[in-house]
Amino acid sequence: MTFEEARAQFPVLERIAYLNAGTFGPLSRSTCDAVRAELERDFDEGRSGMPYFLRVLELREQVRARLASLVAADPLHVALTSSTTDGCNIVVAGLGLGPDDEVVTTTAEHFGLLGALGASGARVVVVEPEPDAIMAAVTPRTRLLALSQVLWTTGRVLPVRELRAETGIPVLVDGAQSVGAIPVAAGGLDFLTISGQKWLCGPDSTGGLVVADPERLRVAAPSYFAQAGYEMDGTFAPRPGAARFDPNWWAASSLVGLLAALDGRPAWGFDHAAAVAERCRELLSSRVEVVSPDERSTLVAFRGPGETAELVESLHHEGVHVRDIPGTGLIRVSCGWWTSDGDLERLLAALPA
Repeated sequence: MTFEEARAQFPVLERIAYLNAGTFGPLSRSTCDAVRAELERDFDEGRSGMPYFLRVLELREQVRARLASLVAADPLHVALTSSTTDGCNIVVAGLGLGPDDEVVTTTAEHFGLLGALGASGARVVVVEPEPDAIMAAVTPRTRLLALSQVLWTTGRVLPVRELRAETGIPVLVDGAQSVGAIPVAAGGLDFLTISGQKWLCGPDSTGGLVVADPERLRVAAPSYFAQAGYEMDGTFAPRPGAARFDPNWWAASSLVGLLAALDGRPAWGFDHAAAVAERCRELLSSRVEVVSPDERSTLVAFRGPGETAELVESLHHEGVHVRDIPGTGLIRVSCGWWTSDGDLERLLAALPA
């Protein structure tokens, strides 16, 4: 697949410089066609009967296997969630943390992770997103490192696997801004969350959670999918593997939509996204202050002139979609494998002189 062919999957790119996959990725024609066809099928045939349910269950296993393949994991270790927030809540609740426990996190985390920590009952230790600061915060009471692999604010990449190895502390990795944007392998990580609607360009409310050792994590909020059999007092035998943590049903349309989105990813996608992000930093640096971490991803953050929310709105009116990071003075550009030099030129042209 050539770059032109890959980019042509997204009709929105004909009109918009779509630079906000860190929130929602663009939807391809094949993804929308798959979703539409599945909804038409539900409309015509209904959503009942054993063949219907067996088909949806089979689609779930196909998606589970595809997400596992994406991060070099075993499908047995993947749960299907509706968001990275789902995944964080599943892990933190399942660990059964209490006031005698500590969790180390950073000042650059998203509330999708922080909310779960705040509700856990544990003491949350917050440090700067520096490896030395994270390691220095570990004490005998530390039960978990809760970190983003790619910071949603600046695009910095944290060495999560190395931190796990150095500290010996289990790590919950928020993969919202990494999986699908940069190469990610789940090996050496205890828990890894996956967002389906961001860099994977899938339907809303899709995602996954990789659990290295499902037997050691409690099912804190069981859904029907948690059990392989149950008693009338609510006791149950958990399903094998991480499927016991599946929190909810996915519509068949979401399942086929995500499969179509994954099918549309080109083999050269990671390389192109990394290169175009560097090109973005280079172009922006001639006009504005760009944040350029040593280890960085496909997110590009800069400080623009004036108030950030107003500038983002102004860019939106010019057909350039980016976002601001509240409380930081930063504007964030998401560079994907579909991003062209023309998109970057539109961004530059739309910035105030």
